[in-house]
This record gives sequence, structure tokens and C-alpha cells, in this order.
Amino acid sequence: MKGGPRLAEERRRDLAAAYLSGAGRYDRVRPGYPAAVADWIVPAGARRAADIGAGTGLFTELLVQRGLAVTAVDPSEDMLAVLADRLPGVPAVRGTAEESHLPDASADLLTLAQTWHWCDHAAAIREAARVLTPGGRLALLWNQLDVSVPWVHRLSRIMHAGDVFSPSYRPVLGGAFDAPEDLVVHWTQDLDVRGVLDLARSRSYYRRAAPALQARVEANLQWYLTDYLAFAPDAPLRLPYYTHAWRSSLRQA
Repeated sequence: MKGGPRLAEERRRDLAAAYLSGAGRYDRVRPGYPAAVADWIVPAGARRAADIGAGTGLFTELLVQRGLAVTAVDPSEDMLAVLADRLPGVPAVRGTAEESHLPDASADLLTLAQTWHWCDHAAAIREAARVLTPGGRLALLWNQLDVSVPWVHRLSRIMHAGDVFSPSYRPVLGGAFDAPEDLVVHWTQDLDVRGVLDLARSRSYYRRAAPALQARVEANLQWYLTDYLAFAPDAPLRLPYYTHAWRSSLRQA
């Protein structure tokens, strides 16, 4: 359809803009990442890392814990303010995957956690190749609700929490990078009913919706969790997730 790619790009940017604020709630209820994923991503001998789309630092913290000197990059001042509280020693830069404002060949590892679906992929790959040292590693990762579990599938439909990418998705990184390898780790996040409601409120669909639609999402979630599934409001609720991670090295000239 004529104008299709342009309209899709405008929609992507509009939804991404939802995360320029609301960092406190995002940090409180959004899932973190399994330590095993960070262990698999970080290459031996890496010293410097750039976490692009770092948000509030949920993945940045795992990189710091592994002894890396990390620079956090994100377009949101609100998100970076929360990150600064969590990780006061980590330098933060306002930027994007397409324009990070980082120096050439300044990172041994460049990560995009829960960020790849907001990017112009071709531009982000070019920027990663510029910022990485020769042989440096690019890593992409994202969390997804495990909708193979029937009650979670319905929950995701009510929340409008569609898959970021299908399990069969394979990123195309171009000729500058080696063929990517992937890892899938299944895990769970503990939230109560109020936490799940806040999780829905933290998502771009909800944040860009009209008040009437937001109210309908909340009412449907409340009914589904407390009436249909009979979860007590304060009882822990185990949300099954999986993290899909990809890693690839920049080819040396």
C-alpha cells in the first residue's frame, strides 16, 4: 500500500514516545532479565559496554555487575533519572540506537534490551558497527510473556501485550556482522494483581489510549484476574516469561 512504510514508521515513533515519561511505574513492574542471559551475552575480555535504550537500567545493572564500564544511552530524561538513582556511577547519554552520540570504536559490547522493535534496523546496525571495536559484540534481547500458557495468552490479549517478535524471528544484521546466535531462557516474574494492572498501564498501547479505552482495559483485567481466575488481590501471581537473546560479532577488516 502506498505510504505504508512511512505510516508504519510514524506509528512506531508515536508508540515509542509513550516511554519518554512514566519511568517510576515502568521500573517498578517491568520484568528484569535472567542472569544467565547476561553471562551468555558478555564476551570474554570485554571491558567497555554501551547499553542502548537502557531505560531505567534493568539490564544495565547486570552488565555493571559483570565488571564492565557501561555507558547508558536512552532518549528519555525521565528514564535516565531513575537509572542514575539505581546506578549513580554509570555515565548516561541522551541518544538513540540510530544516533547514540558515542565515540567511534568505543565499546567492546553494545546491547539493545527491549529496544530492537523501536529501531530503524538498518540505521541501528550502522551505528553499532561504528561504535563497536573490531571484533566487538552486538547483542539484542527482549522479554515476552509465555503465551503458550492458556491463561497468559488471554491475559496478553486483554493487555494488548502482543509478542514483540515471533519465536521464529531472526534478526538480519547485514554483512558487517557474523551470523547471529540465539539463546532462549524461560523464567517467571512475581507480581500481585495490582502489579499486573500497573504492568498494563506501563505499556505503550495503554499510555497512548484514550481515557475510556484505558478504563475498559483496567476493568477487563480486574474481572479476569479476580473474578474469573480468582486471584486474591495481594496474592503473588507468577507470570511466565521467556527472554530471547541474540549475539553477533563485528567482522574485523
